[in-house]
Amino acid sequence: MIQKTLIIVGVLFILVGLLYPFLKDIGFGRLPGDIVIKKEKSSFYFPIVTCIVVSVVVSLILMFLKK
Repeated sequence: MIQKTLIIVGVLFILVGLLYPFLKDIGFGRLPGDIVIKKEKSSFYFPIVTCIVVSVVVSLILMFLKK
């Protein structure tokens, strides 16, 4: 069971790595609801909505693979 999970996680990392340039171009990672605070000399970015979307997608993928 742990081997299958590690393989799935590895494949997901590879897919995200390959798709990242394309996802960045369409705005993924800068979704509405992500927290951005810009000051004069610094900025803070926390992608809360992006994290939620990724969590839901990964949960759905793992749920369907268990069946």
